[in-house]
This record gives sequence, C-alpha cells and structure tokens, in this order.
Amino acid sequence: MKQTPLDAVHKALGARMVPFGGWEMPVQYAGVIEEHLAVRQRAGLFDVSHMGEIEVRGPAALTLVQRLTTNDAAQLVDGQVQYSALCYSDGGVVDDVTLYRSSASHFFFCVNAANTDKDFAWMQQVHAESGLAGATLTNRSSEFAQLALQGPKAAAILARLTTVPLTGIAYYHFGEGEVAGAPALISRTGYTGEDGFELYIPAATAVAVWTRLLEVGGGDGLVPIGLGARDTLRLEKGYALYGHELSPQISPLEAGLGWIVKLEKGDFVGRAALVQQKAAGIPRRLVGLVMAERGIPREGYPVFAGEVQVGSVTSGTMSPSLKVGIALALVESAHAAVGGELLVGIRDHRLRARIVKPPFVKKLI
Repeated sequence: MKQTPLDAVHKALGARMVPFGGWEMPVQYAGVIEEHLAVRQRAGLFDVSHMGEIEVRGPAALTLVQRLTTNDAAQLVDGQVQYSALCYSDGGVVDDVTLYRSSASHFFFCVNAANTDKDFAWMQQVHAESGLAGATLTNRSSEFAQLALQGPKAAAILARLTTVPLTGIAYYHFGEGEVAGAPALISRTGYTGEDGFELYIPAATAVAVWTRLLEVGGGDGLVPIGLGARDTLRLEKGYALYGHELSPQISPLEAGLGWIVKLEKGDFVGRAALVQQKAAGIPRRLVGLVMAERGIPREGYPVFAGEVQVGSVTSGTMSPSLKVGIALALVESAHAAVGGELLVGIRDHRLRARIVKPPFVKKLI
C-alpha cells in the first residue's frame, strides 16, 4: 500500500490505520462520532494527500478539458473551482472531479485516490483520439500533499498562518500564497458541508504544516479527523462517493447530478449516451432515505416497494447529528418521489423509511 507523507504522524497520534484505495489511511483517532461532531461544531484537520492531481496546460487546454468533462468549463474564471464528472462513451462515470482554472491555458483536476492512474490513462486516450494539439497532460500527484481544514472555526484558524486574505476567497474559489511558510494553493472547498479549505502544498512540507495547524488551532478545538468521520459528514450532506453513488454502471443523471451535465455546451465523451438516457427517461434515481423505524441502513441493503425490490442502498449510516439512520439509495424512478415511503431490508426485517431530498442536515453551506 502507498503511504502519505503524514503516515508516521498518524501512527504517533494513535490513529487506527486501514487500507483505502490502495493507500494506508487513518480511519479514526478518538472515534468517528466525536470527530464528526468536532467538525460540525468546531474544526477538524484531514489528511487527503491520497487524492490525485492532474494538470492540463497549453493554448488548447480549455478545448481538451471541455472534451473530457460533463460540466461547462468555459464558464470558469481564473481562481474558480468547478465540480464535474468524466464519463465513458456509454454514459457511465469514470470519476467525479474538481476542476481548477488558474488561467485559460492552465487547469488542474483533483481526482479520487483509487482512480488516479485510471483517470490519467483515460484522459491520455481521449486526448490521443481527439488529435488535439496544443495541450499537455501531466500527472503531478506525487508532488503534492493535500490537507483539508473544515468546520465553523476553520477560517479563523487558517488566518493565523497565512497572509492571504481569506475573506476574499469565495466558496468554490481559490487563492495562492503561503501557509505556515509553505507555498500553498488555498481552495475554499471541502467534502463535509461546513466552511473550510483544502490546501495543496509540496509533499515535503506536509508534516510541518499539519503540525502548525494543530498547534495554532488547539485552543479552538481543532483535532485530526479520519476517513470514518469524513464519510459520515459527506453522507449527511448527500455528497456522492465514487464506487457507491457513481460508477461505470451509474450515470451522473441517475445519481442526481444533472446540474453538472451541460448537454448544451457541445460534444464531450458520453454526451450522446446521456442525451439518449434523458430522452428515454432516466430508469433509476438516487434518493435520500431517513429511517422511520429503528435501524441502520448499510451499503448493499435491498430497498422494497411493498413486496417488490426496487433498488438498493448505495451508502448508509447512523447520522451522528440527527441520531437516526440515513441512506442514499438508487431506486427505480417510479418509486423515487420525495415524500413517499420505502422499505429497507435490514437483517430479517423490512423497515420503513421516508424519501427525502438531501442534504439530511440542513445547516450547511
């Protein structure tokens, strides 16, 4: 397994380490619920250095990005971030990504850790098949560490270690400067639903920046957070996780991400299949479920309408904020109406769940 530059630090802090996407990562330190609530109420620090970074440069960079992605990158201005997806020709998802525009000739993608090599190979193939000159692709993942500082006190903590005016960085925008003496791209983004920042820094500076953040944020209750709480936080917000709500077998339209599919922008890989799916009627839809009876829905559990199975849970947990079972589930469109009720198969029981529109926890960005 690969290790991030902070591997020894996590172990010294007593983290429980687990395999994740080919990496050895901390799943928890003090405990998932405690860490989850720390992010909701104060601030948490995540090591997300396993994520990948792929750069696109050249006078034709935007043209290539438009060919690769479902969203419309032409709408971006310098210093702006965009959530998007990469699709196969049949409309299935290669990956969901965040796209950063530094200039019209310089973009970079942040991609999911387990998908980095696959994504880069796919991008290279699309580039080669397009015959497009004037754009280059570079996998720079090994050069970066990435830290996520998230929570209502994140901005106040980060301000102590940078001269970059954070109030000037709007949500889904970024700036550049120094954090704790290290050069950093400071992105006002995250995977928790709280205010916060994702910091892209040289890998060699990761330990020093991590240590200083915890030092200056300790008085505000800043604590390290593992993958367990990262998952419950994103699920309360209703954010998709690749391999669960998105996959080669699940299109962005089925996953409720039609808002990042800009069919009108022109051709991109997968467009024809998505046009056809939309015209024919989307067969399955992602819904939010809140348990009406005591039980915790888990990934893979069957979902029923009466006696008939109509789908399955893609992600589920006991919400630390709501103290009730919540889930995302992919179900037949005929049974996806908000306000309706479905049954979740949990062990030998079929328990009632209400269909809701995420996010499950409303006091979020």
